[in-house]
Amino acid sequence: MRGAVPRLSLTLLAAESGARLCAIIHYLVRGQLGWFGLTIACLVPGYAAQLLSILWFRADGRAPGCWLLVLHLLQLGLWKRYWDLLRAAAKAGGGAGELLAQLGDVCVLRLLEALLQTLPHLLLQAYVVVAVDPAGFIPGVSAGLSLLSLAWALVSYSYFTFLLKPGHLSPPAAVILCLLLWRTGMLGTRVLALVLFARLYSFWVFAVAGVHWLLMSFWLGAQQTDIVAQPCCWRLFNCLLGAVYIFCYINVRPGPSRTRVAVFYAVST
Repeated sequence: MRGAVPRLSLTLLAAESGARLCAIIHYLVRGQLGWFGLTIACLVPGYAAQLLSILWFRADGRAPGCWLLVLHLLQLGLWKRYWDLLRAAAKAGGGAGELLAQLGDVCVLRLLEALLQTLPHLLLQAYVVVAVDPAGFIPGVSAGLSLLSLAWALVSYSYFTFLLKPGHLSPPAAVILCLLLWRTGMLGTRVLALVLFARLYSFWVFAVAGVHWLLMSFWLGAQQTDIVAQPCCWRLFNCLLGAVYIFCYINVRPGPSRTRVAVFYAVST
């Protein structure tokens, strides 16, 4: 199962990227320059994950050469990490701890890229399909693959955190499938609700999302999340995670999370 997770992650990443490229070409050919520009703009936040990947390569003692920098500039840095992980797993050249560390790095980076890049692209393409071009096949396919890729990024991160717990073995495929269906359904309904609200009430959707953002940020601050030590970075982290909590819950604290999950869904529902 450990080899299947990065392999499926790489496959979904390739499918999502291909569908995004098709959507960009689709808008350009049809002369819809506004949607073309917005789709291109959704790529820009993804460079945060690429930059962090380069910094982690350097921290691991691997000085990034010209070729590695070019790959990250083309937003292929995570592809490189997945490829290295699959090669290491196939050759069994590293210990279990080293493979787990590589898996953790790529899962965290992929989740960051999915939240910063895939999620805005999903919202944009979903709005196009619902409010602008209901018969648009390419934007619909791109939105569907982005939804599936985002859900899998959350599942693979949960899979990694599961492996970190002492004495825990790799979860069975049925558990992974249930997690994927749950994440896909949860994200799909939230994205659809926001898109329909935006279609009916236009910019008022930002007010609703802003209130939810503030509530979640204050709630995270009240929990005294200690994942970040510096006060300023701690506040920034809570604000960023509060924006993510508009769409889904991500556990960033050790220990049982049932109470926090129950409170989150009670407020969000």
